Amino acid sequence: MKLLRYGNKGKEKPAALDKNGKIRDLSSYVSDFDTKNLNFETLAKLQKINLESLPEIQKGTRIGSCINKPGKFVAIGLNYSDHAAETGAKIPSEPIIFMKATSCINGPNDDI
Repeated sequence: MKLLRYGNKGKEKPAALDKNGKIRDLSSYVSDFDTKNLNFETLAKLQKINLESLPEIQKGTRIGSCINKPGKFVAIGLNYSDHAAETGAKIPSEPIIFMKATSCINGPNDDI
């Protein structure tokens, strides 16, 4: 199941892609995808839904960030050899772990 959020920035609603690639509104089952609701219990409940029975979201609707208000954002640097080569860095012997501001998360077509 592919989960996403759609709608105006700051007012996104939860949704899922059905087997035909159509966006279906999940807001009648879950209020949002956030640290409170994104858990195994909620995911198990969502997997039982017949997505085709849910309202279809109009094509061209903005896709938002994947999660609302994440608790933290942990990143891994130089995590594949091509990335290390692009930066002129050696491949690290251990992962390079760093934190980013949680505001770094955006929708796929949003300005950075």
